[in-house]
Amino acid sequence: MLAIISPGQGAQTPGMLAPWIEDSSSKELLIQWSDAIELDLVHLGVYADADEIKDTSNAQPLIVAAGLLSARALNLSGNYSLVAGHSVGEITAAAIAGVLTPLDAMKLVRTRGVEMAKAAAITPAGMSAVLGGDREVVLKTIADAGLVAANDNGGGQIVAAGDLAALASLAPEGSRVRALAVAGAFHTSYMQPAIEPMRALAAEIEVSDANVGVISNKDGAVITSGREILDRIVNQIANPVRWDLCMQTLADNSVTGVIEVAPAGTLVGLIKRAVPTIEQLALKSPAELESAAIFAATHGGK
Repeated sequence: MLAIISPGQGAQTPGMLAPWIEDSSSKELLIQWSDAIELDLVHLGVYADADEIKDTSNAQPLIVAAGLLSARALNLSGNYSLVAGHSVGEITAAAIAGVLTPLDAMKLVRTRGVEMAKAAAITPAGMSAVLGGDREVVLKTIADAGLVAANDNGGGQIVAAGDLAALASLAPEGSRVRALAVAGAFHTSYMQPAIEPMRALAAEIEVSDANVGVISNKDGAVITSGREILDRIVNQIANPVRWDLCMQTLADNSVTGVIEVAPAGTLVGLIKRAVPTIEQLALKSPAELESAAIFAATHGGK
């Protein structure tokens, strides 16, 4: 059984869209999205440097655009059973599953990026990855410091979020702590101001029920109701990402292979550590399309 997964913020790299828009129809589509959301995705995806694409309001639309273009090029025609995305990747996953049109997905992620950037600017906060250590000890240390386990990523990786001073002194026994280059405490109550503008936009978007199961960051549940999927995506902005539960759901549903769409690499790495029985393929560029088609033929079919 095959699943398609899509990465979140932090996976972006300079020039990552360049190979995908060598195809003229893909380039035209990217230009249409750029015009619709008033953001130059061609510039961001081809010419912008690392600092420019690190900005939340730029990074999020760029990541979803990359995922949608690569999924379009892959053209699996529904030969997969589940989709999942990490954080902003849930929007990509929802579009791949037919819940949202690609254009509505781009409009939604544009607002998400802008509103989360605004929320992050209200109160200084940040995020740090805690690597290794006993899971329960790490979670308790994070909570005792007044922080939130904003991303429980499995595979020995938990991301703490909140006050900068508390993050600087965070040192769970047996763990390494690495500060992340993000502008705020995503997936915590710091992001609450972004919820209402997102909810208002989501209410205006026409959704369809998913054509495959969408695994939710909230609790790893498999959801097919289009409206529920969109509601969960909105609420998840200020709530923790349980990617560990999403990976467990992949295993529980007998998934044998996953393809991570562009900008790929992060999620297949987590799966390799947490659920090594699931084979992985990272679709980083069009050079992997032939291998991905063979991989999909091996694992696909509902």
